[in-house]
Amino acid sequence: MNMTQRMKNKIASIAASMRDEITEFVREIVRIPSLSGEEGEVIERIKEEMIGVGYEEVSVDPMGNLVGRIGSGARILAMDGHCDTVGVGNMDTWEVDPYAAELRDGVIFGRGAVDQKGGLASAIYAGRIIREIGVPEDLSLMVVASVYEEEVEGLSWQYIIRESGIRPEAVLLTEPTDMRICIGQRGRLEMKVMVSGISSHGSAPDRGVNAIYRIAPIIQEVEKLHERLEGNSILGKGSITVTDVRSTSPCLCAVADSSTIHLDRRLTEGETVESAVRQVENLPSIGISEAVVTVPEYEIKSHTGFVYPIEACYPMWIMDQSNPLVTLASAAFLAQFGREPDVGVWDFSTNGVATKGMFDIPTIGFGPGEEKYAHTPEDQVKVDDLVEAMELYAAFVLSW
Repeated sequence: MNMTQRMKNKIASIAASMRDEITEFVREIVRIPSLSGEEGEVIERIKEEMIGVGYEEVSVDPMGNLVGRIGSGARILAMDGHCDTVGVGNMDTWEVDPYAAELRDGVIFGRGAVDQKGGLASAIYAGRIIREIGVPEDLSLMVVASVYEEEVEGLSWQYIIRESGIRPEAVLLTEPTDMRICIGQRGRLEMKVMVSGISSHGSAPDRGVNAIYRIAPIIQEVEKLHERLEGNSILGKGSITVTDVRSTSPCLCAVADSSTIHLDRRLTEGETVESAVRQVENLPSIGISEAVVTVPEYEIKSHTGFVYPIEACYPMWIMDQSNPLVTLASAAFLAQFGREPDVGVWDFSTNGVATKGMFDIPTIGFGPGEEKYAHTPEDQVKVDDLVEAMELYAAFVLSW
C-alpha cells in the first residue's frame, strides 16, 4: 500500500469514527437559534467544542467572530463557516420543528442545518483529523465561525483582514455545494430608488401628487431591464429585481408624499457597481419622475455590541479553473474519493465577496448539503455529507 493510499484510509477511518459525535454536535447547534446579530450563545457552544477537539488557540474577536487555530507555521490557511442563520418565516410551512434538529434516515433537519452549521462543524472536526495525523510544520490552520453573514456577507472578513492584520494565503468556504468545488459567485448590489410627491387629503387626490403612482413606471422598467441583462460567464447573466416597496404619507387617508423601492442587483463578470447604478439612472422613468438612486450604507451592530460601517455592494468573484488552489483541491478530492469532482459556482452570495472579491485572496468553496435547501422550510443536511466533508477538508489541508 503506497503512502497516498495509507493517508486516504487513515483520514477516512478517523472521520468515520467521529460520525456520531459530529451528528450530535450539528444537532446541538441547530437547536440554538442564531439570527444575524444574535449569535452569542452558539459562538460560546462552538468555542467549547473547538477547545474539546484540541485547537491550540481559540478566541473571539471584538466583532464576535470565533477563530480557532491549529499549527504555528508562517503560512496561514483559513476555513470559514458562518454561524448565523435566517429566520424561520411562516411556521405553517414547516413539516418539522425548525429548532428540534430532528434526525431522520441519516438526515438532520432544522434551520441552519445546511446553511451552514453543517459545513462549519465538518471544518471544526477536520481540525481534529489534522491534529491526529500531524499538522504540516509550515502551516497555521484558522477555522473561523463568522457572524452576520446572512445579513451582510463579507462583513466579518472585511473586519478580520482590515482590523486584525490576519491575511491568509487562501480561504476555503464551507457553504453548501452539494459536494462540488465552487469557484465563484455573482456579486450583489443594493440600490434604493426614491421619488417625491405632494400630499393631499385622500378625498381630494387631484390636489396632490401621488408618489406611489410616480414610482409605478420605474418598477415596470426595472422588470424590463432584468430581461435585457446578459452574461456569457460560468456565473450566468446578471439580474435585477424589486424586493421592497414603501411609501410615506401623513396618514392612511392622505396621498403618499414619497415612495421608495429597494433593488437587488446581481452582478456577473464584466459588470461593475458603477455600470449597474448607471443602468438604473438611465431608465426613462427615473428622469421623468426626478427619482434619486442611491447605494445604501449601514452601520452593523454585532452580537458583542461592536458597530462597523459598510456600503451595500458586494463584488462578484471567480477563480480560474487552472489556479493552483483549484487544482490542489481537485487533486485532494480525487485522491480521497477516487473520482473527479464536479466544479461549479454558487447561485447565492458568500463571504468570498470579501476574501476574493475585495482582497483578492484565492478562495474556493466546498460544503455538505444542497444549496437548494438553504433558507427553506426543508433546511437539511445528510450525515454522510458531513463525514465526507471532514475527509475532504483534512485531505486538502494536509496536501497544502
